[in-house]
Amino acid sequence: MDASDTRQRLTDRKRAAVIGAAIEEFLAAGFDATSMDRIAARASVSKRTVYNHFPSKEVLFAAILRQLWDSSDTGETPAYSASQPLREQLLQLLSKKLSLLNDEAFLSLARVAIAAGIHSPERARDMVARMGEREEDLTVWIRAAAADGRLKTSDPAFASQQMQGLVKAFAFWPQVTMGQPPLSKDEQRRVAESAADMFLARYA
Repeated sequence: MDASDTRQRLTDRKRAAVIGAAIEEFLAAGFDATSMDRIAARASVSKRTVYNHFPSKEVLFAAILRQLWDSSDTGETPAYSASQPLREQLLQLLSKKLSLLNDEAFLSLARVAIAAGIHSPERARDMVARMGEREEDLTVWIRAAAADGRLKTSDPAFASQQMQGLVKAFAFWPQVTMGQPPLSKDEQRRVAESAADMFLARYA
């Protein structure tokens, strides 16, 4: 292994340490009370190292959400297939979504994000936009199915948001705002199948 590989591995380790420390700080203190100084101290790195990786607390928080999304990934996001049944494809997309929404770390951080957003509408818009980037898979799939003539919608983003709402009404908002337990596998399947059937009854 050459020196550049060694440096890269050290850099990756420091980045992972910062993210791990930030998760602990956000959960313990909330978004506003968490400082980059506290994150640096918990990660045992310099404040400069933290800023080298993440120019702001908002960017760091978004990176954490993205990491949680990626870690919940159960494989490649299924691309639209002209030859496969729509319901089967939709259920694959929804099961991936539900596996993230069932992650207690993600739900905990979503609570932090929502609490922070209440005090700062501008920050809330930014966080919603960043989380929305992670929900683009469904919009892309709907757009492709509509282009193929198998779904009838002139606004794939709106249709995608409707579908997200059907799922989150059971698998996100009750857990984040009311402390309900995450859904069981059977409950996840029931929510996914019901949401897919309602969606296809409207758009297929």
